[in-house]
Amino acid sequence: MEPIIEIQRKLLPDLMDVMQNRYRILQNVRYLQPIGRRSLAANLQQTERVLRAEVEFLHKQGLLNIASSGMTLTDEGNDILLELENIMKEVSGLHVLEERLREKLKLAEVIIVPGDSDRDQWVKKEMGKAAIKRLLPLLKTEKTIAVTGGTTLSAVAEMMKPLPNKSKPLIVPARGGLGEQVENQANTICSTMARKANGEYRLLHVPDQLSNESYQSLIEEPGVKEVLDLIRSAEIVIHGIGEAKTMAERRKSSKQVFQEIEKHEAVAEAFGYYFDKDGSIVHKVKTVGLQLDDLTDEKTIFAVAGGSSKANAIAAYMNRGPRQILITDEGAAKELI
Repeated sequence: MEPIIEIQRKLLPDLMDVMQNRYRILQNVRYLQPIGRRSLAANLQQTERVLRAEVEFLHKQGLLNIASSGMTLTDEGNDILLELENIMKEVSGLHVLEERLREKLKLAEVIIVPGDSDRDQWVKKEMGKAAIKRLLPLLKTEKTIAVTGGTTLSAVAEMMKPLPNKSKPLIVPARGGLGEQVENQANTICSTMARKANGEYRLLHVPDQLSNESYQSLIEEPGVKEVLDLIRSAEIVIHGIGEAKTMAERRKSSKQVFQEIEKHEAVAEAFGYYFDKDGSIVHKVKTVGLQLDDLTDEKTIFAVAGGSSKANAIAAYMNRGPRQILITDEGAAKELI
């Protein structure tokens, strides 16, 4: 495949541009359908006039349905998208980028999806799909999976697929609630994944951050202790990586915490730990759930985070965190390189 793509790049460079553009159109329609032409043009940052010609071509090829409610993909359009995924990785050079990023961050594995989730929300769903595709082969036997919260992890949950009854996973929240939108909380993500996978789940009904006194009291509660034991024994962990200030805002942190992370120039957050650009821990929130020390080499650990604005946070966390599997997008990857 690679030699053919290289020949096409040299002889028909315009063809590659056209192919990538049509692929992006089909991707956007898949995640936003039904969608009108004006909305699609705005999403793709193209003029309606340019987009109209492409949409008409894809419709004539039987890949798009056009109705008064908006455009949708046909079954053939869905099939073409699936077949194109690996080809587009070659065309866009993502395989090369994956290897460069893997070496730079000294990771076991890097998976990059096209696009930038800062610009296009559907890219988070692509990261979610990539995470589930990589996860499924690990679930041939029963496993316990711990998941954190956030919009990216919510997209991972939405992409989960049904599993055979003999390999029912047990899915648990890796931490308590942040008090954010309910659909982005670890408990909700955990139950959504379990439902879609035909698996089971346990919930952790505690706040994400507590005073020392409350923390000690809560972790001794039998119901909480049982779930915490399950969380710590999880064979697979799927988590996000946050920007320090954004996560402090989501936690409704005190003025003192903001001053602390600003003073030490924190850029990343994960599992209640705040990291500077070198990966040093500069602040720790008393959280109920997984701690960094729980992320042992025996576990398979997925970090799922993207968007060009998160590049510094990803780099900082990877300086300290487990160097296993990173699933990110093209925007973040290019910034990281």
